[in-house]
Amino acid sequence: MSVSHKSALARGRRESRAVALYLEALNAARGKPGRKRTPKSIDERLATISRLLPTSSQLQQLELIQEQMNLQAEKVQLGTREDISGLENEFVKCAKGFAERRGITYSAFRAKSVPAAVLARAGIKRTKS
Repeated sequence: MSVSHKSALARGRRESRAVALYLEALNAARGKPGRKRTPKSIDERLATISRLLPTSSQLQQLELIQEQMNLQAEKVQLGTREDISGLENEFVKCAKGFAERRGITYSAFRAKSVPAAVLARAGIKRTKS
């Protein structure tokens, strides 16, 4: 195997890894579908639960306590979300070559929720030129 062939294989592995890690991080950051909670909206719901607890039935209290625990855990998770800027920067360096060799289009990346601004930084355009 020639040196250039080995180099091309290594580049392909590096680019594939960068794209895969970024897509996985995007997916994890998206979390559940639907409206995203913010720390403020969580605090508002926790305050509502605190007001409802004393006047609720035993069964309702049980459900409210579980919701309260879930919201507190979600709030902690929001505060510790992974910063994916490093993965994004590596994606930007590798994505164009990866996409060209594999025939991956702008639309396919967008379908995987890669932001348009990130694709622009990577040099991936909407149409072929």
